[in-house]
Amino acid sequence: MVWQPGVDQLEEGEELQFDPSAYNYLRGFDIGWPCLSFDIVHDSLGLVRTEFPHTVYGVAGTQAEQASWNYIGIFKLSKIRGKRHELLPKQSTGNDDDDDDDMESDSSSDEEDNEDEGGESQPILQARLVLFYFLFFSLELLLIIHSLYSCLILHKVAHQGGVNRIRSMYQKPHICATWADTGHVQVWDFSAYLNKLAESETDVSMGATSIEHHSPIIKYDGHNEEGYAIDWSPNKPGRLVSGDCKSCIHLWEPTSGSWNVDTNPFLGHTASVEDLQWSPTEEDVFASCSVDGKIAIWDTRVGKSPALSVKAHDADVNVISWNRLASCMMASGSDDGTFSIRDLRFIKGDSLVAHFQYHKHPVTSIEWCPHEQSTLAVSSADNQLTIWDLSLERDEEEEAEFKAKLKEQATTPEDLPPQLLFVHQVLTLSRK
Repeated sequence: MVWQPGVDQLEEGEELQFDPSAYNYLRGFDIGWPCLSFDIVHDSLGLVRTEFPHTVYGVAGTQAEQASWNYIGIFKLSKIRGKRHELLPKQSTGNDDDDDDDMESDSSSDEEDNEDEGGESQPILQARLVLFYFLFFSLELLLIIHSLYSCLILHKVAHQGGVNRIRSMYQKPHICATWADTGHVQVWDFSAYLNKLAESETDVSMGATSIEHHSPIIKYDGHNEEGYAIDWSPNKPGRLVSGDCKSCIHLWEPTSGSWNVDTNPFLGHTASVEDLQWSPTEEDVFASCSVDGKIAIWDTRVGKSPALSVKAHDADVNVISWNRLASCMMASGSDDGTFSIRDLRFIKGDSLVAHFQYHKHPVTSIEWCPHEQSTLAVSSADNQLTIWDLSLERDEEEEAEFKAKLKEQATTPEDLPPQLLFVHQVLTLSRK
């Protein structure tokens, strides 16, 4: 049967059983202190990676117990080896010996997949580690599934105050911007550290590296309050926007070796700016969302007020994601657990395309798949990561056929949205 987190309750003596066959790869890593924000650093290893082992670079910012203990973690995760699984479970013949043979065969096949590093038999990972991105949102997940070997190399750079948000520039990934809980925004050049990571294959024990001191390129103190919203333009290298909890948004323009920050802010929201997203197609247009429940569209060429504004949710709008494959579509996630999809071509009228009330706690992250324009992932404070395909509709005949193949091994609740593809339930761990 399908167990719904936040809906179904475990009876006395019942416990959930984890099924590792749902994952090609799942592993958690701890870089020290809890991390509120991370980003994947774009590299030159290819956009669509079809063969294991994989390598991924990233940056993450800590929320340490004391302000002076905070740092930015610059890491490389390599030698990621996955597993291949059948879409449907093998049908039982009713013969226990045959079932035992099948289990031994599956185990042997898994071991061969782990040892094999090339060839046509490698699993295809088409989503460019999208699931991996969201699983890293916790960064304290200590669950290790399967005996898969990988290598984590980490550099730590001291950061003044906790890191509310960190973002790597798409065109120049070694350039990163951080929002600090002290109220300042900094831009860093991490090229030296990333070059070291690219050249090294030596495993560094987590937490064993010392914290290095590295000066930022620029530190901006013009925000009157801390913030969380920040985004690099995908169309104009170096262009940046940052938004704070006092509803102010500042535009950063690159200059020779630094940035000019416009001290005259964009104003239009009546509460904290929670997230910012540049248009995937227009270099002068960006979007914002706010605690005031609105999404606003801004054009830097026509003044400091929103070009468009729409009431998107009845509660705080925590996050937005602009679809880079279908630039008219925008997703938003709210504090009430709902998320919505809007068609910006109809933003002045009825732009709502879909509205989902699946999650039971605030939506904390939302992102479109970079290869499938109808697919997106949503994470929530209810400890779930969900993956959705908006192109799907309920097909009763197909469901009946699938159930027949499973021989009623699974039952699906009638009210489960047909667009919901996958649910990952994160284990909650207590610190002592």
